[in-house]
Amino acid sequence: MQKLGKVLAKVDLTNNEDKYLSREFQKYGIYLSEKLEDPSHKSLYIRLAKTVDRKILDAALSFVLDAQAKSKARLFMWKVTQLRKTGSSWREQSDR
Repeated sequence: MQKLGKVLAKVDLTNNEDKYLSREFQKYGIYLSEKLEDPSHKSLYIRLAKTVDRKILDAALSFVLDAQAKSKARLFMWKVTQLRKTGSSWREQSDR
């Protein structure tokens, strides 16, 4: 058993990184921008996380992370467009 003061001393209360993120899709959009190394387009990824099916985004992200691409963001957007047109995820296509 530890004193409350010791436990609170270990917690960093100054980290306000997620201060303005109140919804899960916002956090997922930020996660996408970090994984794709494209922080200047955070709002685009937040909008995608809000409007596009999560299966499609996860499949496109998995496809991009497996590929060795110069522009991960560009490949991601291409794959999302392709998956939205076909209406299926990348994993479903690879299982066929």
